[in-house]
Amino acid sequence: MISEEAKMISSQCRHYAMCKIDFLGTGVCDAGKDNHYVSYYPQGRMDIYHALANDLIPVTERLIDIANTCTLCGICDKQCYFVTELRPMKVMEALKEYVDHHLKENREIAIMEEDAILGELKAVVGAQWATNDPAILVSYSNDPCPLTPMQMPRYVVMPKTKDEVVGIVSVCNRFNIPYAVRGNGSSVIGAVMSKGVVIDMGRMKEIEIDRDNWKVIIGPGVSAYDLQREVSKYGLRVNVGEPSAFICANIMCTGIFSLFSNAYGIAADNCINAEFVGNKGEVFNLNEKTAPNLYGFQNEELPSPGICVQASIRLHQTTDDEEGILVPFSDFDEAVSFSRELSMRRIGIGIGILGGEYISTFMSPSTQLAGKLKAVFEDKLGIQYLVLVIGDKYAVEAIRGMTDTIIDNKLIRVLMLSLPKLLQDDWIDLVSDFEGEKIPYRVLCKKEIYPLLEAVLTPSPELLAEAVDEDMRDFFEALYSRPEMTNLVWLNMFRIVSSRMGRYKHVVALIVYIRLDRNDIIKAMNSEFKRIADKFDIKNDYGFLTPIDWGKRAVLEYDYYIDHTDRSEIERIQKAMVEVGEMVEGFSRSTKGVRWLKYIWYQGFARKESFLYT
Repeated sequence: MISEEAKMISSQCRHYAMCKIDFLGTGVCDAGKDNHYVSYYPQGRMDIYHALANDLIPVTERLIDIANTCTLCGICDKQCYFVTELRPMKVMEALKEYVDHHLKENREIAIMEEDAILGELKAVVGAQWATNDPAILVSYSNDPCPLTPMQMPRYVVMPKTKDEVVGIVSVCNRFNIPYAVRGNGSSVIGAVMSKGVVIDMGRMKEIEIDRDNWKVIIGPGVSAYDLQREVSKYGLRVNVGEPSAFICANIMCTGIFSLFSNAYGIAADNCINAEFVGNKGEVFNLNEKTAPNLYGFQNEELPSPGICVQASIRLHQTTDDEEGILVPFSDFDEAVSFSRELSMRRIGIGIGILGGEYISTFMSPSTQLAGKLKAVFEDKLGIQYLVLVIGDKYAVEAIRGMTDTIIDNKLIRVLMLSLPKLLQDDWIDLVSDFEGEKIPYRVLCKKEIYPLLEAVLTPSPELLAEAVDEDMRDFFEALYSRPEMTNLVWLNMFRIVSSRMGRYKHVVALIVYIRLDRNDIIKAMNSEFKRIADKFDIKNDYGFLTPIDWGKRAVLEYDYYIDHTDRSEIERIQKAMVEVGEMVEGFSRSTKGVRWLKYIWYQGFARKESFLYT
């Protein structure tokens, strides 16, 4: 009763947790919202089916309930197709068929015995929110990280309050059992697994907006998307990471960095206070003089200081004249220098230098279109890099005074909604021949060519929808009829399409803090990242560079792409990561201002001055 197609699809789940937030306005899986455990979301059902296909778990009463609560509503197909082009509905259907067949054949239904530890955990959180059922455990046992093997926990627990977290830690300490704390499960670097207890913080979703003090107090189960959506109702913004990521976990692990870090800062810059349950069950907050100094920094790998159960986050005002623009470059040095000047001059709220892979994936509804768009940008139009800037009308006016080569939001909407035609040679030739310009992208940015582009390309949601599977076209047409889906401010504020970076294969992001005044070092590191990836035959590309600290430094991301189900690719990237580590350590020793994100891990509340000014 195993479908090979469903087995393949289930193995490719990226664990980005996008099916747990309503990022497309489709709603979210009702069974997941009601039952909270990952296994009740499409992501968890993918894990369950893959485990059944590989004889890793038995059929239990909980597994039957998980299959039965799926209504085959199709929400997951829309969400997952938008991000990865996977079709999880085939897995949902196959799981229900598997369970139906199992029951008709009167096959065994496994019953899990309760032990003393589980009994005490249930006494803390309630019988529903602690379990040792394999159908729940398996969805907490792995992720696409190529460096960590699958690890099935003994128990999963979902607390609702700080006191329950204290109780769970006390039980774990008393029985000497290890535990790992899980946010939304989207870390994908093997950091949320344990052979003991996994504590899932997903039920602690409190949001308290304090507009008088320009802060919002959140629980550890609040996702970036949900918080951004809530505060935006009041004309406010928070600096957040990936949309599905839980913010407390994001800050705790690495500190928040984003396009908006140019103005809003990183790490402790985003936080006012936070409350923790320590490893011994003690409670402390960061503003207590006797609390551990998490604002400090040690240049080494450290264990977790505890479980963040609440955080107070800064709120930022938005203005109604914010706009997103793109400035194209064919030369990396020029793009870096331009971005650094903007940051030094305090021009723009958000700034980032995007590579061809990033921008083509960002704009395209399919992998096929993204590959063609990247080639057109780089080979036909001469666009190797795009500097993305989010700013108010004064910032945009200042940038127009610095360069006349700008792709504004009106043009980006034209290009996005006409992608199928955009990639045809005839209009490219038209642009290339226009007034004899030597650099084709300069023609693209001329205001007088806009009417011609619209006439030739005929942009529309209907045209864009032609690029997706036929049964998805009505949905994509309706989706892209909404103006925010082509609005650079909205898309970057909510980071909706950044999750597409793992669409072709799972993306392994290599992130360092680096000096922005040393283009030679930045280029040398990019070159080394590429050399190592090419050596081991790993797909790779420059990701982005975001100025921080008013142009003194930047966050650099270089991306490796792997099939996390391919043993050969896993072995190759494991070898590559050894060389990457040696390379980055070498730069850190020989060059002041290079800091590997590896050493920020579990130090995300540190002041940036503690790890950037060394």
